Amino acid sequence: MNRFLFKAGLLFFSAMVLITSCSTNPFTGKRTMAFVGNNTLFASSFVQYQQFLSENRVITGTPEAEMINNAGNKIRMAAEKWAASVGQPGYLSDYRWEFTLIDSNEINAWAMPGGKIVFYRGILPVTRDEAGIAVVMGHEAAHAILNHGQQRVSANILQQIGAVGVSILASEQTPETQALAMTIYGAGSTLFGTLPYSRAHEIEADQVGLTLMIIAGYDPESAAAFWERMSSLGGGSIPQFLSTHPSDTTRINALRRYIPEARKTAERIGIIQ
Repeated sequence: MNRFLFKAGLLFFSAMVLITSCSTNPFTGKRTMAFVGNNTLFASSFVQYQQFLSENRVITGTPEAEMINNAGNKIRMAAEKWAASVGQPGYLSDYRWEFTLIDSNEINAWAMPGGKIVFYRGILPVTRDEAGIAVVMGHEAAHAILNHGQQRVSANILQQIGAVGVSILASEQTPETQALAMTIYGAGSTLFGTLPYSRAHEIEADQVGLTLMIIAGYDPESAAAFWERMSSLGGGSIPQFLSTHPSDTTRINALRRYIPEARKTAERIGIIQ
């Protein structure tokens, strides 16, 4: 029993240390988990990004590649202007922004910690023009400046600590009970923790991305229109509560509701001419 109490105490202490490892994001004012520093995450991200580029064909010098680079730089300047407006002019100084077009039919785009943003050629018929590209660019840049990668890593660490805790608490039970406890914990922590957390990040990136694109001089009405085109492509019918992303209808409605507030924030910060 003493051994059990020692392990439980050690686990509790570790959890408290991690929980107090938080930082405040200047774009939202929220306290977020930061168990792993961005200096570590960025270094790893940049290495992975270079590895990705070496394994894929990068498109350069085309009108599409130029639009992506143009939209990316406008969104980058919008983010820097926003950071400066809240008294954090150097907040993004460690970011190494790159906006890359990859020769792939996949309808996708993604961002890595530190500002590496990748578009696949297959998404261009859906974005249609630079405003559509700015919708996606704003969303992906928002993931980067909101440190969502850092938060996901931190959440995974917290989930692992929880698993250790369940294992300790069930250590005196039968093997069958221990296995059942771990199964229930794994399913529960994913269904009620990881998935809602991921969906919240997507909505937050939509909202911050919308504000970024307005600051950058793009029409926010393009955002809902882009997602309507994405929705028309069909795809999976997985229920939202089982998905890492909100449904198309949820995010389209949320974007439309958020436009007035995004405009107000952008006007306060100043729209880039």
